[in-house]
Amino acid sequence: MTAIKAAVCHEFGQPLTIETVELRAPEMGEVEVALEAVAICHSDISFAEGAWGGTLPAVYGHEAAGKVSTVGAGVRDVNVGDDVLVTLIRACGTCPSCAGGKPTICETPYNGDRGPLAMPDGSTLHQAMACGAFAEKVVVDQSQIAKLPADMKKDVACLLSCGVITGVGAVVNAAGFKAGQDAVVIGAGGVGLNAIQGARIAGARRIVAVDMSEEKLADAMEFGATDGVLATDPKPWRAAMKAMGRGADAVFVTVGAIPAYDVAPRYLARGGKVVMIGMPHSSEVSTYSPVVMAAVGQGMVGSKMGDVVIRRDIPWMIDLYQQGRLKLDELISNRWQLNQINEAIADTKSGSARRNVILF
Repeated sequence: MTAIKAAVCHEFGQPLTIETVELRAPEMGEVEVALEAVAICHSDISFAEGAWGGTLPAVYGHEAAGKVSTVGAGVRDVNVGDDVLVTLIRACGTCPSCAGGKPTICETPYNGDRGPLAMPDGSTLHQAMACGAFAEKVVVDQSQIAKLPADMKKDVACLLSCGVITGVGAVVNAAGFKAGQDAVVIGAGGVGLNAIQGARIAGARRIVAVDMSEEKLADAMEFGATDGVLATDPKPWRAAMKAMGRGADAVFVTVGAIPAYDVAPRYLARGGKVVMIGMPHSSEVSTYSPVVMAAVGQGMVGSKMGDVVIRRDIPWMIDLYQQGRLKLDELISNRWQLNQINEAIADTKSGSARRNVILF
């Protein structure tokens, strides 16, 4: 066992505490990564607030990058010293979903209570989202790893682990978005900005951003939106349709707010679809009129982690970044140390940050 520093959640809704915990060595098919950066995602915050339950104590964090420090038996294509990012996409490779090209919805369960982390006394420490990356090191399955160019900064690279692939992937994979189509993106935060980028890269004709904040709409224009609409308008879908001259071929809901889900179908064109990305709390329920959607051929589809295949999609996105076509540096609002994680979380919750990154 190796002693490492980690931010531990002992009680939902309470500040995380920086503690020394135990990390076992990698076993068959596993990789140990010494982390250099981890971004704070709203999913981490929701878990720490108890939105979806789970075991405590726990270590959250799942948007990370660093260097491989140890490899277990049976690991292929990854060596000690490799620069890598760490994702939560743990895929068995053999279940029907994985075999069908959908590793983000792998059907083989993982029990984070039996993962590589433990408290100093040997008691259970939950490895949340199969990562537990609010820590100096992680041990994860090799399927969760993607290689990085040696010269790519880790604070920038870690964003590809979740926020970027979730937004861009929702457009190109889940929506099957085509050049010349029109998109509405509800929410111009970290994931929303990447959905906007994805629509721009895919060749959208019009990209309408919808948000509660004028400042966020200004951010959206920087990342490729052609138009912005305030969600506080009495009927914002009318302004969006006026900007497009029609309804949207795809509406991307990137926030977990129920009101956003309730109105999303109103933005659609005939034959359009709502892509559900944002994660409301488990008990919350949205309502819509199915008869209208059925009558005009509209649909709704969920998208987890952008439906990505990391060894296919992440190299492509890295190449886009290197060409200057995918913005990553501009996504980072602030950089923090691990002992500042509660301040970084508070800043993220304020809604003003695009992405906050913890540096080790």
